[in-house]
Amino acid sequence: MKPVLFSLLALVLSVVAGVASQQPAISPNHEYVILSGGPSLLLWEKWKNPPHDKWWLNFIRAAEIRIRQLENEGVAPGQITWMVYRPSYETRSKQEGQNCTAAISALSQSLGCKLKFFSNTREVIAHLNAGKPRESVKIADFEYFGHSNKACWLFDYSNQIDSASKVWLHEDELGQINPGIFAKNAYVKSWGCHTGESMSRKFRSASGLKMWGATGRTQYMTEELPVLASPGASKWKY
Repeated sequence: MKPVLFSLLALVLSVVAGVASQQPAISPNHEYVILSGGPSLLLWEKWKNPPHDKWWLNFIRAAEIRIRQLENEGVAPGQITWMVYRPSYETRSKQEGQNCTAAISALSQSLGCKLKFFSNTREVIAHLNAGKPRESVKIADFEYFGHSNKACWLFDYSNQIDSASKVWLHEDELGQINPGIFAKNAYVKSWGCHTGESMSRKFRSASGLKMWGATGRTQYMTEELPVLASPGASKWKY
């Protein structure tokens, strides 16, 4: 092998090894928390170009893809807690003509993970802080799928009020999360829009951990995880 090619291969391998070392090794004493916000209603969105959440499964499908990835990596399904904002899916059920929460429950059973519906931000923080005995069970992975802006996760955006939210987790509330709940080098990522513009920095200040977030918008897909909506102007950062 030519010296230049060998050097490039060594560099690539060192980068891959570095990325792997930034995440905690899989352990039976770890929990993996996936958080899904709720969809908007076409009542508010149908006049917009483009409307949000024409497909009610946006944040559910993305969470399913990520949960399957974790399980394929060797995480036991029982270690994964999937938290879903119930009220928005109950409201959207009327629009869809089907029981969306029942469909989510059936999906979680097929995945084998623990499903935990929540109705307010306090329940999210309570689970993070004390949903498991945190002196022994640390959170190794925490990811959010849903609407967001640069300062908060919007659990019910455009579901109860047009273009607004009544339930959210704001960056100024991150201090309520005990930083000791996380494993060393825990992987934290927000898959919503704009999180990398402010909230990621506040999360790192509050917890000491990086939270990856987008600068700009993200686009939810059907067969892959969300992507940056405008790669030329957006990037993932913490």
